[in-house]
Amino acid sequence: MKLLRWLSLSLILFLSACQLNNQATITILDGNNILTVESSERVPLILLTQNGIVPQPNDRVLLNGVLVPIDQPLPGTKFIQLQLRRAVALTINTPQGQQVIQTSALTVGQALNEAGYSLNVNDKINPPVETAITESMIVTYTLARDLIVHSGGDVINIRSAAGTVGEALAEAGIPLIGLDTSFPLENEALPADGQIRVVRVYESVSITLEPIAFDVEVIDSPEIPLGQEESTQPGVNGVAMVRTRIRYEDGKEVSRETEDETILREPQARIVARGSQIVLAPLPINGVPSNYWLATEMYATVYSPCASGTGGCSYGTASGARAGQGIVAVDYSIYSYLAGMQIYIPGYGYATIGDTGGGPIIETALGVPRTKWIDLGFNEGEMRDMTGWVTVYFLAPAPAEIPYFLK
Repeated sequence: MKLLRWLSLSLILFLSACQLNNQATITILDGNNILTVESSERVPLILLTQNGIVPQPNDRVLLNGVLVPIDQPLPGTKFIQLQLRRAVALTINTPQGQQVIQTSALTVGQALNEAGYSLNVNDKINPPVETAITESMIVTYTLARDLIVHSGGDVINIRSAAGTVGEALAEAGIPLIGLDTSFPLENEALPADGQIRVVRVYESVSITLEPIAFDVEVIDSPEIPLGQEESTQPGVNGVAMVRTRIRYEDGKEVSRETEDETILREPQARIVARGSQIVLAPLPINGVPSNYWLATEMYATVYSPCASGTGGCSYGTASGARAGQGIVAVDYSIYSYLAGMQIYIPGYGYATIGDTGGGPIIETALGVPRTKWIDLGFNEGEMRDMTGWVTVYFLAPAPAEIPYFLK
């Protein structure tokens, strides 16, 4: 019986000795509160609650600066410093909305990962992921998007969470330089369809010497026969120095603009003396005893009373003479200048200008000026085809004033 009591007493003393040997000095940090205790307890949750510190569900514990489970015994160590890291509110703003979480994570990146965000190197996070969390804070998180950049003939796939096209291109190493532009423009938001076109633009300046055409001045000269011209002063082209800016987009010229033009030499006009002297000359045709004061080329067409384009037979003319051989027509715009004049046309004979016709039709159809058109009249049933250019001799006497279109 005494032996049993001795053994019980020895066991109690042994257990007491063991418990005293497990006692350790533990420093507990809870915010600004520092508590030092002696304890053989090694489970942080129990240790904290025994000392009046109540952890919240999102709090975490650090042992000597290293994260440890709050409900598991601490590993063996001589120095024990427990830090209770209290959870704070983290407001996360994203383009899809706002989320508020309670976290005791050490950094912004750790908090986002624990909240279920899959972070990518191209995501935009403010403040940065390495920022320490010491109090409640607001984080702006923009998930990077897939974008396709068309640059020249290249197609480049990038990811970006930038706020503008220009920022996204710069991040991807495709910056806009100088006059380069993009669609959408660099200061615009990322496009909804993810398509960005980059246009490489450069300009060059060309300086050339270009001629300035001289003018031709015509003066009437009574010393030169009518229908003849003489050059009294040769024309000289001027010279201009032209500065032109040429714009290229993706290597192709798209525009050129004259920026400046400096005249290095003024042009010198050519002066032509146009004869106004009436000189009568015999017709250069054997057996035709007439003098003429002007010979000019005109485009001839032919007509007869029943083939005049009126839809019937018409013998009336502007002069009142009967239509037929020897009566020719000119455009109505010059008829008043030429009415009644006597002419001679080789192959046709003598004629009087006594009718009007549709010069504008010839002008439009053949490109012949109406002042250079003449319509040859023939008797019905005797019309011959003389269509084409003919020489018209205007017979003496000459009028007091030469019509402007014959000078």
